[in-house]
Amino acid sequence: MLLLFLLGATWLLAVWIGHQRKGDTAMKSTWKIVVVVLLVAAIVTVFALKPSESDKTDEAVVSDPSHTLLAASQDAPPATGVEEGLPRLVDLGADKCIPCKMMAPILEELKEQYAGRLEVVFLDVWKDPDAGPKYGVKLIPTQIFYDASGEELFRHEGFFAKEDILAKWKEFGVDLSASAAQAPAFERLAPAESDVRPKDAICYMCDGDIEAANVVTVQTDKGPVRLCGPHCYFIMYSCLTEDKTDFEKKVAVTSRGTGKPVPIAQAVFLYGQDETTGRPWVRSFADREAAVAERAAHGGNLLGLEPLRQKEMSHRCGFCDRACYPQDAAEVIVEGGMHTWGCCSHCALGVAARTGKNIEVHEKDRLTKQEIIVKTFDGKVASLEPATAVAWFGQRLKPDGTWASAGCFHQGFFTTAANLKKWVEQNPYETGRLITIRQALANKMKLSPEQIKKACKIGECSPK
Repeated sequence: MLLLFLLGATWLLAVWIGHQRKGDTAMKSTWKIVVVVLLVAAIVTVFALKPSESDKTDEAVVSDPSHTLLAASQDAPPATGVEEGLPRLVDLGADKCIPCKMMAPILEELKEQYAGRLEVVFLDVWKDPDAGPKYGVKLIPTQIFYDASGEELFRHEGFFAKEDILAKWKEFGVDLSASAAQAPAFERLAPAESDVRPKDAICYMCDGDIEAANVVTVQTDKGPVRLCGPHCYFIMYSCLTEDKTDFEKKVAVTSRGTGKPVPIAQAVFLYGQDETTGRPWVRSFADREAAVAERAAHGGNLLGLEPLRQKEMSHRCGFCDRACYPQDAAEVIVEGGMHTWGCCSHCALGVAARTGKNIEVHEKDRLTKQEIIVKTFDGKVASLEPATAVAWFGQRLKPDGTWASAGCFHQGFFTTAANLKKWVEQNPYETGRLITIRQALANKMKLSPEQIKKACKIGECSPK
């Protein structure tokens, strides 16, 4: 179009010159104006069609898994780096491409953890436009694998998780898994101390101690189930698979002060929150007068069973659907802006498996309460802060000799392996092993929809 426009302008210019020769003064003035306007329009059109730097910036911010480079050669040169004789990973991306930014912490981890064993090179194809065609790159990010002699082995387009990168190197005979940078092996498969507590003094849900003033008892055909308080009762209630019709006729709470059981449907509850943590507390009473007296001393609100149930069930785990308190749970931000919770750190990761979406998990170190942030992409860990964070996989030995999860109350994240070990030492009954957070996520992503549906559920309520 621009070429036709210029040709037209040229023709008009030729006509004008002809009229100039004929000496038509009026026409001369008119044609002068027309030609000047056409020339100015042509110049403006040329500059308008030229891409500006701001256009490039806007184009750079994309949410697609990769960004297309329009001009790309098919012949990539051998990689060059500062360390010769090492296998080499070259990542071609940009600092504003979203999946490229997700690759950045992974590249840094690889560079630090495998220094002297693997050369990691990052090239920004927007700051160095020649790099894309030079390496035959069509999409960013692109990762190119080279052997120690510089021969290309493999290339991948789009986000590439750390574990997948390591697995690909292993396919080519470069096993980096033995690096000291990997999470140190640690496990405790037998309790440090024998649990000598009476069985009726151990909460069925959390394995914590039961105080006589707070005990909740559920009668079943197999015997009584005892819980450490109303909150653990509602956790159990939220994940029962049996018919819950008239279920609460089996349940009794302990009346504070008298120590006597009272049917849960007849009790009056005092509901309050800790001033420091904001965590709720619940106390049970046989009559309203006793509850009013307790409220005068400690504050709170009087509630019947149904309003209490609504409060206790208002926050549910985004993976297993158990009732939870936000103060105890991991916050999970799901792609698209939805916020939910994970009743434990491992269930928080499970939200990625249940929703099939990318998530961001905010959890606390169980020892120090320091924040740990995990971001996933396509079912893999995209970033981990701090990079040293690890997971405790609480497990128990089953009667048949196999190992199974010890339950949500026995899982956790820690900023360092040292913190995890210290926490295990402080909890002598804990058994399990240290695993990477990547392993913890991978375990959840392997679950089938049917397994996810049954996760953390309780069948017919029965004592241990």
